[in-house]
Amino acid sequence: MIAVVDYGMGNLRSVQKAFEHVGAEAVLTAERAAIESAAGLVFPGQGCFPDAMRQLAALGLVEVLRDWVRAGRPFLGVCLGHQLIFDESEEGGAVRGLGLLAGRVVRFSPGRKVPHMGWNSVHTTTAGAACPLLDGVEDGSYFYFVHSYYPVPEDESLVAATTDYTDTFASVVWKDRFFSTQFHPEKSQAPGLRVLENFVSLL
Repeated sequence: MIAVVDYGMGNLRSVQKAFEHVGAEAVLTAERAAIESAAGLVFPGQGCFPDAMRQLAALGLVEVLRDWVRAGRPFLGVCLGHQLIFDESEEGGAVRGLGLLAGRVVRFSPGRKVPHMGWNSVHTTTAGAACPLLDGVEDGSYFYFVHSYYPVPEDESLVAATTDYTDTFASVVWKDRFFSTQFHPEKSQAPGLRVLENFVSLL
């Protein structure tokens, strides 16, 4: 069973349905016991970084998420979840994140419309060539994005794929069984479903 963390940020039902489409059992939950009993954890979200951190704290989920990752269990962050895993965000003014990976979340440079919304290509890095989440995903495949901010990891070796908009940003990060994507795999048709299938295959 996959636990999809339900902290009231975004349309989580679409994530659940996408996993069901690839044959996995997925439940929406904010309960510690349900999360701890799961084989894999998915941490999605849409919206504002400060609001999300307040919600996670109010639900007692901050340490639950940290404990899961410290234990090396399979984890997939998506969109806002991709940003919350880092140390801090400049959205709302230097707001602390979960600190699961070292790095900051920054706003796109001026020059193009923000938010970055719609389809864009994802390019595998040298470090990401062996990333199991991207197995069978053709380099340059298009995925669906909706975001105004993006993370800048301190350790560039964790960047499995990048995407170009105003800036080049880390659209996939990877370390052991820890994965995170800035794009929405559940909204990205065949390439996105392949990403979800790859995550399920690791459980």
